[in-house]
Amino acid sequence: MLKNKMKAKIKAGEPVFGISIMFPSPHLVEIIGLLGFDWVLIDCEHGSMTAENVEVLALAAERHGMAPIVRPEVNRPDLIAKYLDRGCMGVQIPHVITKADAEAAVRAVKFAPEGMRGLARGTRAGDYGFLGDGPDMVKALNDETLICVQIEDKEALDNLDDILEAEGVDVFFVGPSDLSQSLGHPGDRSHPDVQNAISAAFEKIHAAGKSSGTPGEAAAAAEHVKQGILYHYTHSQNLIAASGRAYLKAVGG
Repeated sequence: MLKNKMKAKIKAGEPVFGISIMFPSPHLVEIIGLLGFDWVLIDCEHGSMTAENVEVLALAAERHGMAPIVRPEVNRPDLIAKYLDRGCMGVQIPHVITKADAEAAVRAVKFAPEGMRGLARGTRAGDYGFLGDGPDMVKALNDETLICVQIEDKEALDNLDDILEAEGVDVFFVGPSDLSQSLGHPGDRSHPDVQNAISAAFEKIHAAGKSSGTPGEAAAAAEHVKQGILYHYTHSQNLIAASGRAYLKAVGG
């Protein structure tokens, strides 16, 4: 397994920037890497991915030094292990509502004694057995794998103080889209109730000395950096749309 430079930057208090991809295109992932992004979010919750797709996209990400982070369909150990064994360097777990949910994610990602992930030496994550003996592999993967949990439900906001006490979580991610729906304003991320809830969540995360994350296009991400948010991504289709619109405007199309 390669060193997770993305996780190291977050631990050092440096922002990281990624692109979310919902469809299996290793070529697009390579282009994202050539552009200089830190990481790619392989979205299995909303995208059209299979386990085989995830493995190929992870390979494409690593080719240019990006960290492949997977968002599994749900917070379930068998899904998490399947994607990590194929070489993903971290997870972004949707709909974490309680401290117990966050702790379950940590157990699914980490090998003992920090968790109970199924242990096999011959996986791609362990360099097919070449990463070292068993204890060396366990330590390397436990150290390098990133765990991000999504706070995107009203109940999660109510439980945020407890969730922030979960050991082993690297990033607490505030998801505005599902949060807007949970707060009764589906899709209206600019509604005052939603914005106030998001601001309050970041205040709690930062006051606890934890790293935060959220999505956003360029202008929003720049503001988020000023707020001390470290974990950023935008969607590949948004990036393409913005570039395409700029091109057509420039040529009068």
